[in-house]
Amino acid sequence: MTDDLSSALSQLRQLSGARVRYLEDVWEIVEVLDDGPTLVLESLKRRVVQGSQYGEGHRRVPQRLSIPLLTNDGQHLNPELRGLKVEGARRR
Repeated sequence: MTDDLSSALSQLRQLSGARVRYLEDVWEIVEVLDDGPTLVLESLKRRVVQGSQYGEGHRRVPQRLSIPLLTNDGQHLNPELRGLKVEGARRR
């Protein structure tokens, strides 16, 4: 991992808990994973049915999205990140 990428990931981690607008909804930054690296968002509005180990839906949970931070070649920031707007302060 390059120093620039490491620094960017560190800065993104400081936004953990912040609200962002993405895909016309409000999401919360849950975490930034080194693997990928990947940004994990949790919806504050959208809920999905979570299946049990047997595939049966029993409860509704907030939808989560995993957004790769880099393009497939690993050389550039993912253009999807341009659609992400920080809305508010951290909740945690």
